[in-house]
Amino acid sequence: MNPAPPAPPAPAASPLLIVISAPSGGGKTTLCQQLLARHPEMTRAITCTTRPPRPGEADGRDYYFLDSHEFARRVQAGAFLEHARVFDQSYGTPRSEVLDKLRLGRDVLLNIDVQGAATVCSRAAADADLRHALVTVFLTPASLRELEARLRHRGTDSSAQLEKRLGVARQEIAQWTRFQYLILSTTIAEDLRRMEAIIDAERMRQSRAQFTIGD
Repeated sequence: MNPAPPAPPAPAASPLLIVISAPSGGGKTTLCQQLLARHPEMTRAITCTTRPPRPGEADGRDYYFLDSHEFARRVQAGAFLEHARVFDQSYGTPRSEVLDKLRLGRDVLLNIDVQGAATVCSRAAADADLRHALVTVFLTPASLRELEARLRHRGTDSSAQLEKRLGVARQEIAQWTRFQYLILSTTIAEDLRRMEAIIDAERMRQSRAQFTIGD
């Protein structure tokens, strides 16, 4: 029996801006790390924050760590695609982190909270390039009990901070219908499989494909 002919190459597609949101402890950082490890064509949009670095974090790799005065200066200069105040700290995504990488043909992975995702969607509605690239995904455990267990296992919050995070999480989870896709988090491997299925589907979307019939 003759071997099957090789599959034709997939049509080239324009780069994606993949926005992943989740409640605190929902697993979005782990999912993003897994995606980046398996897909070198992707790059992460590094965000700015006024919170101090956690153990092992480095400026310019995990976040750009700014003081409150420098963060406010950049807000006034219009340097952020989105910015928000979360748990008494400021976070923002530099426009250049997203737009420059998209223009280079790179898929951009943006790990932000629900409030930031809403702002990006609002900006994309008025920007054809962002709107064309945008894919939004909400990741969450199936229950608040599971989310609480994950936060307790992480061990970075006091009891008061934990209760505050859970209260915010309830509000964030209620916003899941504003996203194009929902992933109910189970295992790291399954979350990654589902996310890759979403990306594959988006690459094959007719509106994004760049395809001509050859001879």
